[in-house]
Amino acid sequence: MDWDQVELNPKVVHAVKRANVKTFREVLSLSGPDLQRLTKLSHADVHHLQKTVAAAVQTDPAVTALQLYRGECPFLEQHQKLSLGCPVLDSLLRGGIPLLGIVEIAGESSAGKTQICMQLCLSVQYPRKYGGLEAGAVYICTEDTFPTKRLQQLSGLQHKLRPEVPADVVKSITFCDNIYIEHAGDVDSLNSCISKRVPILLSRGLVRLVVVDSIAALFRCEFEAKDALLRAKHLLAFGATLHSLSHRFKTPIVCVNQVADAVGDSDLVQSNFGLLDKKVLPTLGITWSNQLLIRLMVSRTRFSLQEWLPGLAAQPWHLGSVLRTMEVVFAPHLPQSFCYYTVSIDGVRGVKEEPAS
Repeated sequence: MDWDQVELNPKVVHAVKRANVKTFREVLSLSGPDLQRLTKLSHADVHHLQKTVAAAVQTDPAVTALQLYRGECPFLEQHQKLSLGCPVLDSLLRGGIPLLGIVEIAGESSAGKTQICMQLCLSVQYPRKYGGLEAGAVYICTEDTFPTKRLQQLSGLQHKLRPEVPADVVKSITFCDNIYIEHAGDVDSLNSCISKRVPILLSRGLVRLVVVDSIAALFRCEFEAKDALLRAKHLLAFGATLHSLSHRFKTPIVCVNQVADAVGDSDLVQSNFGLLDKKVLPTLGITWSNQLLIRLMVSRTRFSLQEWLPGLAAQPWHLGSVLRTMEVVFAPHLPQSFCYYTVSIDGVRGVKEEPAS
């Protein structure tokens, strides 16, 4: 910025230039006494100079702690969320998934992790007023082939899962055409995909969601126990790349993680970090955990919804559904909490009532 762009007394501007202070950054990096010593200006003039320069370089309004607590943050990307396509699940996450940061969904096989991720890929395509971002998604598979038939089934039943969205809006979205599938068979392929191909789609505005299913598969296979330090180094680099993409393009990143049995006392302490009693814990250790904004644990119970909540089970979408749980293990803006959900033919639906103990 030029000094002519700010409203300052010419005497002050001349003194600053004479002191060889060339940029606004230099003014803000110096203390008041240092500026007084260099410019020979009075305390009042230096205070006015600092205040004027700070106002000139500030691009966003300041946010108070009270605003954050009330959810009144003026920054769109900080308070806008991506809906999960279900009001119960959105309520658990206070509106959905934040646009900035990495969200992990961890759980055992058949817990519903992939189902949730596919539902997010559909939800992101809705208009913003219905919880979407009006863009597609990138789905990176590292384990099995992508369940194309299931995706087609889910997209064809969106009018049943999302009755609050007008039918003409649902029909106008070509869901399957806006989901870009990538397959990565090793860590190098995954890094290449994330650092080269995905940024192209993001920069063109074609996608606003990146899903990695799963993060654990490749890192657990390629690195043995003795290579823990090397694996941590690669995980840190990978996490940094994901954070860069998320903040650069205001895009949520969702990573699926596997779980391992908690065998030792230290593992049991970690596995019981949440509200629910678990005997498993997410893989990849503390190195990966430190990269996350939110960790969600999903699990499949031994009960059907009909056994625990016969009233709800009578609804057609819950027929024969196995009861599952989604738990917020940690998040900076959420308390530890959980809810029940089912995976039905038309998608993932949360269950409002809690089973009686």
